Amino acid sequence: MTGTGTPAAEAAGLAARLHREAFIADAHTDALLAAIEGRDLLERGSEGHVDLPRLLEAGVTLQVFALWAPDRGGPAGYLPHALRQVAHFWRTVEGSKGRLRPVLSRRDLDALQPAQGVVGGLLSIEGGEILQGQLEMLEVLHRLGVRALGLTWNNRNALADGCRDAESGGGLTRFGRAVVAACGKLGVTLDVSHLSERGFWDLLELSEGPVIASHSNAQAVHDHPRNLTDGQLVALAQRGGVVGLNFHPGFLTDSERCTSSDLIRHALHIADVAGPEHLGLGSDFDGISRTPEDLPDVTALPRLTEALLAAGFTEDQLRGILGGNFRRVFQTTLPQE
Repeated sequence: MTGTGTPAAEAAGLAARLHREAFIADAHTDALLAAIEGRDLLERGSEGHVDLPRLLEAGVTLQVFALWAPDRGGPAGYLPHALRQVAHFWRTVEGSKGRLRPVLSRRDLDALQPAQGVVGGLLSIEGGEILQGQLEMLEVLHRLGVRALGLTWNNRNALADGCRDAESGGGLTRFGRAVVAACGKLGVTLDVSHLSERGFWDLLELSEGPVIASHSNAQAVHDHPRNLTDGQLVALAQRGGVVGLNFHPGFLTDSERCTSSDLIRHALHIADVAGPEHLGLGSDFDGISRTPEDLPDVTALPRLTEALLAAGFTEDQLRGILGGNFRRVFQTTLPQE
């Protein structure tokens, strides 16, 4: 699967070069949630994990921005909460003077190049509650820029059972099945993170093309409902999909302390089971209260690259893990223009 480990000094130099040259993609951040709570994503901040200046410093080429709505506003509050995040995204695009560019199509994705001082932004729904049970709402949100969708958060909704309701054995509902079909027609990438296992298998049966797990880890390494079984990892890989490593300590280990070494354990397992070409990054930055101690925000990504090199991943494999693998999926699933 991998080559031999790279000495520390050599790894540091190679990691720095990769972050200048590689297409780097992070498949999940909740930074827009932070934005509607007062953070200016155009300004470098000392709080949280992600803003545009820090993304540029880290060399990120493509950032997927989640639209997640908490339930504190009740069912009627999901959609307006998400729309406020959409508004902040487009406001940030307009204020960025070209440094943040929306990714709506394969053409937009192909125009992104590393080290050009530009970050591509792709909007993703995290939890189908936002659709309010209306299939037309998916079309509306697609017109507003949404290009990926996770059917559930942790709990059951009108589309499917979430991973916290897995004991019910429920999968996709009739509405959920209609949403999956509509996503295929619109060019909306389907995301299985947070979905119950039965829902996972239903989605793979119904959908066409690659499916992603934007921010999940390996259940065999740490037994948590948010992590994927080996069978799921293999099935996702067979469909050409990609799993984004989630940085949340609670999904990585039982220990009170967590470092990038815990993330590496999951990376190695997923690479061994599914293949390194089906592994990527899905940090969950700004959606988690704690991070691995040596990965405090997005600017620390070169440290993770060094750790992956030291673990034995080759340069070609790393280019895929850092972003090439997710880029390959989106080149297949996004609309042509």
